[in-house]
Amino acid sequence: MIGHLRGKPIILEDDNDVLVDVRGVGYSLLCSQNSIADIQGQASCSLWVHTHVREDRIQLFGFSTVTEKKLFLSLLKVNGVGPKLAIGVLSAMALDKIVSLIDDGDVKGLMKLPKVGKKTAEQIILSLKGKLIMDQSKAKDFSTKKDIVSALVNLGFRLSDVEFTVDKLKEDVTVQEGVREALASLSQ
Repeated sequence: MIGHLRGKPIILEDDNDVLVDVRGVGYSLLCSQNSIADIQGQASCSLWVHTHVREDRIQLFGFSTVTEKKLFLSLLKVNGVGPKLAIGVLSAMALDKIVSLIDDGDVKGLMKLPKVGKKTAEQIILSLKGKLIMDQSKAKDFSTKKDIVSALVNLGFRLSDVEFTVDKLKEDVTVQEGVREALASLSQ
């Protein structure tokens, strides 16, 4: 199973299709619009992957964050929600907003999502309400580290070196502190 890919993103014309060129091999992934927005314009990207196997095909689904992948997998556990519907839901709005709708039991709010009818919305709430814990501090930490990685890559450092260095930083680091500490480490 493929769990992670790092390479050059090629955004295709179809809505959610992304091709990731990994050393000359192109992997076709379906991604949410949030993930596509995160990797658009990047020279290199890193995507978490869910390999979905069916009798007639194998599909890869890509996510720019582990949190988004976890929410996708949670949605797949809901009766009547397949991978394409789950990607559509993730594309429609921010992850924390989706979790809020589910935890609040907001059927009408979920029905505003593409291809989600009343029964599906009710089933999502029944299956996932109270079970999705979006740790805001972890989401903030991830966002901060993502900003640090972006800054360092834009300064010309290799993505793999930057990610390795940023992973070593403390969890509650600010962007400024993180960039300063990572620059000191990368310059040695």
